[in-house]
Amino acid sequence: MFNIINESKDPYFNLALEEYALKNIEGDIVIFWQNENTVVVGRNQNTHEEINHEYVNKNNVNVVRRLSGGGAVYHDNGNLNFTFITDGKRENVNNYKKFTEPVVNVLKLLRVEAEFSGRNDIVIDEKKISGNAQYYFGNRMLHHGTLLFDADLSVLGKVLNVKYDKIESKGIKSVRSRVTNIYPYLKEKLMIEEFKKILISNILMEGARNYILSDTENLAVENLAKEKYRDWDWNFGKSPEFKISKRKRYDGGELDIRINVSEGRIDEIKIYGDFLGYRGTEEIEKVLTGKRFNEKELADCIKDVDIQKYFYDIKKEDIIDCIFY
Repeated sequence: MFNIINESKDPYFNLALEEYALKNIEGDIVIFWQNENTVVVGRNQNTHEEINHEYVNKNNVNVVRRLSGGGAVYHDNGNLNFTFITDGKRENVNNYKKFTEPVVNVLKLLRVEAEFSGRNDIVIDEKKISGNAQYYFGNRMLHHGTLLFDADLSVLGKVLNVKYDKIESKGIKSVRSRVTNIYPYLKEKLMIEEFKKILISNILMEGARNYILSDTENLAVENLAKEKYRDWDWNFGKSPEFKISKRKRYDGGELDIRINVSEGRIDEIKIYGDFLGYRGTEEIEKVLTGKRFNEKELADCIKDVDIQKYFYDIKKEDIIDCIFY
């Protein structure tokens, strides 16, 4: 068994490291890691449907898609993540209890009454402290989970609070659960680094060795992070096809915008409302069609347009606000 030492808090690097280890390093592998402020969405989710765009953009929250399925989660420095990589034997497939049991046992050792619950959770007092997911590649499998140790739960509530009026998507929607942190339940208080050391010492099997990535391996992970996990197309463009309807009133009247998005790009857009203007909105709709469903890109598309021809007393910023906020 190998314990890959990873001190990075870069979510894009960390997700790339998981994939690299799964596909390139043999043997049983354990990784403990942390992300700075980040929303991690499941492989089959519509990212736009899971995040609060306004909060994410204003607070520089990272957004990244992982390999495994399941729902969206929020990570910060008070959250600890664990990854187990092993052979995909029959007894391991979808056996979430097996992979969470070592973590539950450590918590009980610390006199925290945690237990496995439902399909893939660890709970304390019926409140979720850990969600887990799995991914398979060839004859190898990856199991990873979160541990809410001392996370800012108030931010979690804001960053995953979607404000769209109406969105229809084929994406797998997150199920919101009551959550809590481990820290308040500790009889003897620990910092997260101490907690991590206790987990490592109790979970690693006898004879386990630390594994430090070589310069070549680090470069390969960095390249994977750049080419895939930092890429807009992976994080947003891979979202399933969806439809969105937004309606808001501004000084110049009401905007009612309907958009179909496919492969992350606007496939069709119609703008209705009681606003005044002497040119038809079809010209604006044509400009926006085919563009990525991305706030900055759409704003750039109309920055040089004389918007008053189409929407009297409505600003360009109002159109972007109506679509995204």
